[in-house]
This record gives sequence, structure tokens and C-alpha cells, in this order.
Amino acid sequence: MYSVKNTVESLDPELWRAIEQERQRQEDHIELIASENYASPRVMQAQGTVLTNKYAEGYPGKRYYGGCEFVDVAESLAIDRAKKLFHAGYANVQPHSGAQANAAVYYATLHPGDTLLGMALDAGGHLTHGAPVNLSGRYYDAVTYGLDPETEEIDYAEVEELAHVRKPKLIVAGASAYSLVIDWKRFKAIADKVGALLMADVAHYAGLIAAGLYPSPVGVADFVTSTTHKTLRGPRGGLILANAEHEKVLNSAVFPGTQGGPLMHIIAAKAVALKEAMTKEFRDYQEQVLDNARVMAKVLQERGFRIVSGRTECHMFLVNLRDKAITGRDAEAALGKANITVNKNSVPLDPQKPTVTSGIRIGSPAITTRGFTEIDSELTANLIADVLDAPSDERVIKRTAGEVKKLCAKFPVYGS
Repeated sequence: MYSVKNTVESLDPELWRAIEQERQRQEDHIELIASENYASPRVMQAQGTVLTNKYAEGYPGKRYYGGCEFVDVAESLAIDRAKKLFHAGYANVQPHSGAQANAAVYYATLHPGDTLLGMALDAGGHLTHGAPVNLSGRYYDAVTYGLDPETEEIDYAEVEELAHVRKPKLIVAGASAYSLVIDWKRFKAIADKVGALLMADVAHYAGLIAAGLYPSPVGVADFVTSTTHKTLRGPRGGLILANAEHEKVLNSAVFPGTQGGPLMHIIAAKAVALKEAMTKEFRDYQEQVLDNARVMAKVLQERGFRIVSGRTECHMFLVNLRDKAITGRDAEAALGKANITVNKNSVPLDPQKPTVTSGIRIGSPAITTRGFTEIDSELTANLIADVLDAPSDERVIKRTAGEVKKLCAKFPVYGS
């Protein structure tokens, strides 16, 4: 029999120390990685329930195991809330990640060797959109589109030309590092012209879409995939949305096609996050996410840094450092010493390797969750600029780290 006294700390102090150190790092550092956020205590509570014990292969009412009547309730709540929130006819909440959601759509629509058209990595695309190192680039004939070199916006003319020449079976729209609004309808028009299906990956934009602050591809694209963390602020996991007509093929593609048993405790946490996303507070939060990102981009421009595409229309943006004599890797390291967490990121036509890069990506979801507004975002951007203007100056880094800790103390993530 288990006891509540059987804690991780008492059994495994080494692991507990690492967990506590990470908790403290999150409190003391400004988190600007665009794909990260802070899940609510309610979401984390759901993840830590007895639902983790239950195997439930199949779908609500159609399981391969007995004893699923209560986890069926949890999954049905998550499905219904996802459909309502995104105005979709169908939702699958079982994918373990955004990558798994994408893989399931590929499994449902493509055969090995079929042509897939997606966004290039250095243009802002994701590994799962056809990168050679990913299964999407290894199992399929992956073709990539990029940005207009002048405007650094998606080159829709190139997308259309490639679609006509290469005749893809599936076109992937969406990105992991693109700061402008994506024209889903234009992508769909191109797909229709060549008889292709369209998948929209909104992993980064889902929270903004749920709040009605970014155009939704639901009802436009044939398939929509997402993560449930990032701007949606839920647990780490995936999601597929589509019209109801695709239910059978997509359900089969997830299970048994690409996964086994679903993670019922994570699905319960997804249900919580989706309910949180239906509130006015969540919309207000997303509006502040946009405001904070715009302020940071503006301040960095004023400090002499080049923002890819010249602006942001979402929660994130890229800073091109090629004219600053510093790589993305070194910028990430210098900022990390100052308690500011970003990630190195390739920029358009980047001459550096993906492990080095010529840029960094900055996002506002996490700082907004902890309460930052425009004035705090302005200060944050100036602190970033201070460090990047003198990345080897230990005095600047030490002073900045002190300022960051004071700012973070004003806005605790989880409080006492």
C-alpha cells in the first residue's frame, strides 16, 4: 500500500534536487523561448492523477481494455472542448506531441515516396515539415519553399510554382519561427489547383487562434495539427482537428497507425487547458502576448538589431545577428549567463550550421503568463540589447542578471 509520505524527495534526493533547481531556474530567469510556457497548477494537478495508471487503447466507447468508463469521460471532455474552442467538426486529443500529430496525418494521407511540400527550416519551418533529418524528409519526397528575399514573407509565388512543377500530394503550411500572419486561404487555393491536400500546423499559433486574434485554418485546411502547450498553455502534447468526414481515417492513423495506448493523465490535462482557453482571462492574456512581442521587437529595432520580416504579427520574432559579429549560439550563451533564456535559430539564407545559427528567436508567451506588460517587456528588450552589445563583458552580464532577478521577483510564476 502506498502512503502520501512516499515522496520523490525521500526516495531520490538527487532527482529531487534537479527538480527543485529547475523550479528555481524558472522563477529566476526570464523565459523567452517561443515554444515554452508555464502550465497552470490545475493543468499540472490533472497530470499527476491516478489516470496515469490506466491503459485505454482505442477511443471513448470503443476500447480494447475494460474499466475505461471514467477515462472515457475525460477524453470526451477534451474532444468536445477542442471542437468547440476551434469550431471543428472533429478532434483527436491522443497524439503525444505535435510531431506525432503530424506523423499521423502523413500516415493517413501519404505513402512512402509521395511528394510533400513544406516550409524550409531556414525560412522558419519545422523539422517535421520535410527536413532531411526527420522521417518526413526520409520517407517522403520532400520539397521546400522559402521566403521572398526582399520582404522575408512567405513566397507564395514560389509555393505555387513548386506545387505545379512537383505535384505534391500534401502541402504543409505553418511554421516554428515565422512572425507574420499566414494566408491559409491562399495556401488552400494553391493546393486545390494541383489536387493536393492541405495540412496547417498551428502549434505556435493555437492559443492566439483560440482567442480569435490570429486567422484560423480550421474549415480551410483539410487537416489542422497543433501542440497543446506553447501559446495554448496546456500540457506537452498534440492535437488534430479536421472536418467530421475525416474521423475514421485519422483515428486509425493515430491508433493503431502511429501510437499505442494514449496518455490519459495528459489528455485530462488537455481538457483542463482547453477549458481555461474558453475564458475571457485567456483572451486578455493572448492580447497581452501580442502587445509584449510587438514592444520587444520595436525596442530591439530601435537599439539597432534587425528583426526578420521587419515586424511581428504574433507571439514571436527572429533577430538576425549577422551584422553584429555574434552567432546565435554565442548570443544564447551570453544571455543565459544573464538569466535570460532564448534559443539560437536559423535565419533566412543562414550561412551557419543549425547548431550555430546567425539568429535568435524571442517569444512572449511565458513572460506574459507571469504578468509582464509592455513596460516590463520594454525593459527586457533593453536588457537583451545591453548583453548583445557587449557579450563578453562580465560586468554587463552580472549587472543584467541582477536586474533580471529583481524583475522576476516582482512576478513569481507559481508564488508561495
